[in-house]
Parts: sequence; structure tokens; C-alpha cells
Amino acid sequence: MSTVDTGINKHEYSTLLKWFVLILVSIVIGTNYYVYDAMSSIKAWMQHDLGFSNQDYGFLISFYSFPNTFLLMSIVGGIILDKWGIRKTGFLFVLLCVLGSLITAYGSSGYFRSGGLGYGFMSSFLNQFSPELKTLMIGRLLFGLGAETSIVVINKIMVKWFKGKELALAFAVNIAIARIGTLLALTLSPVLSGENGANWGNALWIAAILMSIGLLAFIIYMMYDLKYTPKNDASAKLAADEVFKVSDIVNLLKNKSFLYVCALCVTFYSAVFPFQNYCPDLLHNKYGVDIDMSGMLSGLIVTGTIFFTPLFGFIVDRVGKRASIMFIGAALLTVSHLILGLTSITPYVSLILLGVAFSLVPAAMWPSVA
Repeated sequence: MSTVDTGINKHEYSTLLKWFVLILVSIVIGTNYYVYDAMSSIKAWMQHDLGFSNQDYGFLISFYSFPNTFLLMSIVGGIILDKWGIRKTGFLFVLLCVLGSLITAYGSSGYFRSGGLGYGFMSSFLNQFSPELKTLMIGRLLFGLGAETSIVVINKIMVKWFKGKELALAFAVNIAIARIGTLLALTLSPVLSGENGANWGNALWIAAILMSIGLLAFIIYMMYDLKYTPKNDASAKLAADEVFKVSDIVNLLKNKSFLYVCALCVTFYSAVFPFQNYCPDLLHNKYGVDIDMSGMLSGLIVTGTIFFTPLFGFIVDRVGKRASIMFIGAALLTVSHLILGLTSITPYVSLILLGVAFSLVPAAMWPSVA
């Protein structure tokens, strides 16, 4: 590992150091994704035990997006990132992820449900919702508040430490590790819940512990970033044209390429992430798959991304053609949903196609944003 103490920039980082940093921040995003999907494959047990309707569960899941959609926190978080820098912003928002996951786990615990700390207060308002549901909503909201901006921070870290024809591969590896978090969440949550989901709350506590490990990984990254980006290093300071101005938002919204990528991002992910939350339930009800197996089959969506996203990222670095790759991925996603929704063909076909699509589009899209 390089021991340079002054005056380095991203062009001079050693390969070993860059990939060590990549592993650290990938752990952060991997635990982030684990927490996001930890409830998906235990939905039926949660509903049965807590008396949730499908509408209640959908409301709970949607609270993740509330601060970023209605409070524009992703944009605010990006502005904060430009003002505060990577270390302060990242620590704050990853910490929010940890707090949100801990509150979610606490709201599912037997101690809270038997009248523990905060139960009386959570029973004192919005009586149409149970205290457990309201507590889980608050946890989900805090987690969402931290998760999206922390992902923006990690994207900026990628751009800081990688360049040129290594950027797409770095993004792809980062995404692949994130998908491992999703895969583990879908497959391990039913196992951690015990027989017939008797201890499903354990899955949420494990998710909170893993998110805490993600925070620790980011703290280690902060130490390396501080060491290799000295305060007196000119490369650590923003150039005059990089300092945030309100006019930057106007200029960004005039960039047609950026707007097209944003439109693809919204439509593509809206057809993937919400689907993942209901996929185990769909497989259980439409195809008669038991709950444990439905979580494992849902994992096929991300299994392909673990292997194919780095491969496609490598290809993007070498041949370009980002627009064509994004188009093909979006088309495959459409076909996979049509097969799964309108036919009785084995779900393996659709889930594998969706996994391939889920590799193609991000591998080309995120380097395009950078």
C-alpha cells in the first residue's frame, strides 16, 4: 500500500489502496441493501403476527421513499455533500441508517410489543395504525433518510478514487457487492426467523447489526481518506467552478442527457425495487412456492447481478455503447415482467431475465451520471 503523505491526487492512488477503499464502501452499501430487503421474505409472518394488511405493509415499505420524494432529501443531501464533503456527510447519513434499522428492529421486539419503552406514546396518536406499525414506519423513514444520500456519497467516493476506463468496473463491482446484500437478506431472513417464522424479529435485529458494521467500515474509510487527502492538498479543495451554486440546478435540468438518464432511472428502478418487496409473496400465492423457497427464488433476481454487473462494467469501460446497453436492459426487464405476470411459465425464466437486466442497466447508467 502506498505511504505517500502529501500532494497525491486520484491519479496517484495505488491500485491496492483504491481497491481496499472500494471494498470498504461496498460493505457500507451492501449492508444498506441488506436492511432494505430484510423484510421482503418474511412479509407473510410479519403480517400474521402483527395483523398487517397488504396495504399496511405497502405503506410501511413506502416510508423509505417519503423523505426523498416529498422532502427532496436526496437533492438536499447532495447539496450538503457539496458543502460538507464526503466524510462528514457520509458519517451523518450512514448513522441515520443505523438508527433507522435499530428502531425498526425494536418496534418488532417482544419487549416493545408487551408495553416496553415508548409503547404508550406510540399508542396515543393515529389510532388507525398499531403502535408496532407506527414504530416500524419511523424506523423505515429514518433509514430511507440516510440510505439514499449515503449512496450518493459512495458514488462521489467512486469518482474521487477511480478514473477513466476503470470507473465503470469500479461502479459495477460496488453494485455487485450491494446485490450480495440483497441476496443474503432474501435468503437468510427466513432462516433467521426460525421454524414457521416464530422468531422473525431476529432477522431485523441481524439487519441492524450488519448496518452497524457498515458504519464501522465507513469510519475506517474516513481514516484512510483523511490520511491520503491532507488538508493542505490542493486536490482536496473544490475548484471555483465546483462550488455549489443554485444556478447549477437550473443548468443541470437543461442537460437533456442527464434528464433521459433520470427518466430511465425512475422507471427502471420503479419496476424492480417495489417488485422485489412483493416477489416472495407473488411466488407463494401464484406458484405455490413455500415461504422459505420463495425468498431463495427471489434471490435469483440479484444472483445474476453479482456475476454479470462487473462483467458488463468491464465491457462498458472497453467498448462504450452505454445508451444501447441501457436500452437492451430496459427491454429485457419489460419482457420478464410480462412473462411473470401474464403466463404460467416457470418463474425461473423471468427472474433470470430480470437479473440480467438488473446488471446491464446499472453497469452503463451510473458511469453515465458520473
